[in-house]
Amino acid sequence: MNLKINCQGTGLVELTSKEGKLLRRGKVKDIYDIGDNRLLFVFSDRISAFDVILPSIVPNKGEILCKFSEFWFNILKIRNHMLKVKGKNKMVVKRLDMIPIECVVRGYVYGSLYDRLMKREVRLDAKPELASKLPEPLLDPTTKSMEKDLPIAKGEILSKGLLKGEELSWIEERSVELYDDMAKRCERAGFIMADVKFEFGKDGDDILLADSLGPDEFRLWPKEKYSVGKIQESYDKQLVRDWLINAGFKNDLDESVKKGSQLPKPPVLPDELIEETRRRYIVCFERITGLKFH
Repeated sequence: MNLKINCQGTGLVELTSKEGKLLRRGKVKDIYDIGDNRLLFVFSDRISAFDVILPSIVPNKGEILCKFSEFWFNILKIRNHMLKVKGKNKMVVKRLDMIPIECVVRGYVYGSLYDRLMKREVRLDAKPELASKLPEPLLDPTTKSMEKDLPIAKGEILSKGLLKGEELSWIEERSVELYDDMAKRCERAGFIMADVKFEFGKDGDDILLADSLGPDEFRLWPKEKYSVGKIQESYDKQLVRDWLINAGFKNDLDESVKKGSQLPKPPVLPDELIEETRRRYIVCFERITGLKFH
């Protein structure tokens, strides 16, 4: 790959390669500056959970995420930053001024929302029963961080100047509309979309849908197995989260964060879990898009 490393005394390492200048190596994808106000996303086979990159990879995951993102960007009725797809796992996008908020839309009580309801950190009119459907989808924004995304109130978004009032209202309305459109498509394919995460960026005064849209960004449950009050079978990376919880890693991670001590080393995933995760990513891609993966 012919990486060139330049240390400029800033504490940062600048990498350049045939892809361009490496701007950021994220949890899942690598982002390169390729000039002309364009970025190159390289979707990797890495997998993360609880904001921790795991030592295992899921074969074909990067390709699935890239193809899924291309599909959603093509069919959703909103301007987005995708310019073209290159090869199996690379996407060229318009460079935007990214808004530092993850716009999570929830249609069901699950994941961190359920945890916060149980701890009374958040209150809803709806009964906080695990996996129950909310009366209406709601925007549950978080901060955007390489370390730990945290819930952020709409008032705080405004007071910190992250968005203007009309911008936040527009993003909230569009996010819920996008969730509804995606959920309907998933329902026709036999899935429930429990929640989804959107990111947006600014191109001058315009706001565009950005980042990626795949099983790393949403929760999918098979309709025929859905049941309120229990852990749902998921066709996303919840399968990996559940294994880490059962293995005790999530508890160890929470305790380390609480104490401010060194984070525990994440475990290697079993081969059968990796293969089942890969299989489920492919199944949901093929059923929702109507396309064959290979």
